[in-house]
Amino acid sequence: MSAEKITFSPLEKTVTVKLGGEVFARSSNALLLHEKGLPDAVYIPASDVKTDLFTRSDYVTHCPKKGDATHWHIAAGDTQIENAAWSYEDPIEQALPIKGHFAFYPNKAETLTE
Repeated sequence: MSAEKITFSPLEKTVTVKLGGEVFARSSNALLLHEKGLPDAVYIPASDVKTDLFTRSDYVTHCPKKGDATHWHIAAGDTQIENAAWSYEDPIEQALPIKGHFAFYPNKAETLTE
């Protein structure tokens, strides 16, 4: 049985991601990932993310449609937010558009569009 396709589309809006009141990402080049049965996810290019405050987590998840996701802790002020973001550093072929992008857990980060 083959995996269902995932699709991507440009968000066509400016996306801002805040954690602990601080802006960690701002991009006009975000991608929206559509995957059947799951909420859409916003992926922001790493070049538009403050990755200097990210620490790689030991937590890794696997998706048969995208590959292995590395998770990241983020330092927001005096607090470290555990596993607040994820990225696919070496995604499978159908997920190549999100290579070099980060996504943020909605219960840990506020994602705003304008």
